[in-house]
Amino acid sequence: MTTVPVSHGAVGAFPTTRHARPSFVRRAIAAEARAEAGLKVFLQRWSIPALRTALGGVFLVFGVLKFIPGASPLEALVASTWDKLTFGIVGAQPALILTAVIEVTAGILLVAGGALARIGLVVLALAFVGILSPIVLLPGEVFGAAGPTLTGQYIFKNVVLIAAALVVASRVLRGPAAKS
Repeated sequence: MTTVPVSHGAVGAFPTTRHARPSFVRRAIAAEARAEAGLKVFLQRWSIPALRTALGGVFLVFGVLKFIPGASPLEALVASTWDKLTFGIVGAQPALILTAVIEVTAGILLVAGGALARIGLVVLALAFVGILSPIVLLPGEVFGAAGPTLTGQYIFKNVVLIAAALVVASRVLRGPAAKS
């Protein structure tokens, strides 16, 4: 049995016989590495567009609910928030319609993608101001004696949607690419 000499410092090199096949473990590790590399290429191509579409879909659906009287469990919160934000100028029904228009518009623009997604992100930023404002404007609705109320929890989960919007923005906004 003849072995092939291994250079000093060679990483991952093992003495092998001249005609021996790689071991099952080495082949499995190599196959896993190829599969992982292929998955990474797939995810780099499709994960952010999928996130953009999902984010847009969430806003589209929840926005449409606000057009239907009694369909959104947040009608009272939306009305109260607009009342505080506009010093009573905007009533409950116009508040729901305006919120629905903002959310549906952001959703459609994000789902559409391309340059429209950039506009959708601006609209979404406007929506997030309204979504998060009850924390300051209506703390009694957001916090109870034991911590966040169900309404507060509903509002705080938007941190995940904000993070998703930031990831989408990292892809769709124009400008120089990050240096690796």
